[in-house]
Amino acid sequence: MIDSDSAGVLAQGDEAIDDCWNRIGVRGDKQCPLLARHIHCRNCEVYAAAATRLLDRYALMTDEQAPAPAEVASATGRSMLLLRLGEEWLALATASLAEIAPTQTVHALPHQRSRALQGVVNVRGALVPCLSLAQLLEIDASAAPERATRSLPRMLILAADGGPVVLPVDEVDGIHRLDPTRLSTDPSSAAFTLAVLHWRGRSVRVLDERQLMAAVKRSLS
Repeated sequence: MIDSDSAGVLAQGDEAIDDCWNRIGVRGDKQCPLLARHIHCRNCEVYAAAATRLLDRYALMTDEQAPAPAEVASATGRSMLLLRLGEEWLALATASLAEIAPTQTVHALPHQRSRALQGVVNVRGALVPCLSLAQLLEIDASAAPERATRSLPRMLILAADGGPVVLPVDEVDGIHRLDPTRLSTDPSSAAFTLAVLHWRGRSVRVLDERQLMAAVKRSLS
């Protein structure tokens, strides 16, 4: 799961990233001499530098190192996560999903690399890049249906090339097995869209996870 994946990212390369926040920082014995000045590790330049180096590791991943994307099932229903951004409902194959987590504080980084990169999130002591799915898909997430006042935002943790990536969403409906015979391909659909599904009174965009993961990789490089 995330702990081992994130540790792998922190340990990649010629020199391992020292996760001092877990040893002597707020998640450790709190003996770091910089704590008196910064109060919390997320305010420390060492923490920010570690996050920047983490993103460098993602940028250095080559196509040969990246795992092959999962094949699209054609004869049976696909296990997909239904989620909402703004007023739009989306479906994402669960094969690319590592975990669904409650929302966490996103820590901004200096010299952001792309408009989609929001910063990093501390997931059980590991720094994980956080990207705006709305920005990647060019969706206006400011609008929301009336019933959304009762929904809880969530963070999706995807098993992307090079390590986990966090994508905040406005609502998660759950995991459903979608019938491919009910999918309708729309050549005029927006980018990253495989098809459109009319499901339980909703129009749902079925995302192309290959295109999405490629966009994630570009945003981290």
